[in-house]
Amino acid sequence: MNTLDEKTRTELEAAAFRRLAEHLRERVDVQNIDLMNLAGFCRNCLSNWLQEAAAARSITISKDDARAHVYGMPYEQWKARHQREASPARLAALAASHTHR
Repeated sequence: MNTLDEKTRTELEAAAFRRLAEHLRERVDVQNIDLMNLAGFCRNCLSNWLQEAAAARSITISKDDARAHVYGMPYEQWKARHQREASPARLAALAASHTHR
């Protein structure tokens, strides 16, 4: 990767981001709390990072638009369809190990 020009590297990184977002859209069985507990990030983190990257370039993307891009649908719709209530053990693990940023 170090030998690639910046444009090509950026295109590859963008393709990897799109593939990750697509993969997470397909894997609705994987809950955000499990992602946070295992990897320290979740779909909301990705949408926040997208929004932050836009802001760094003086581009305004709303939180709702960024989340819809990552989730593939409005966030509230995704939550209603796919989000399960987190168990006390999962919530405790999250509280013990992560601060959501």
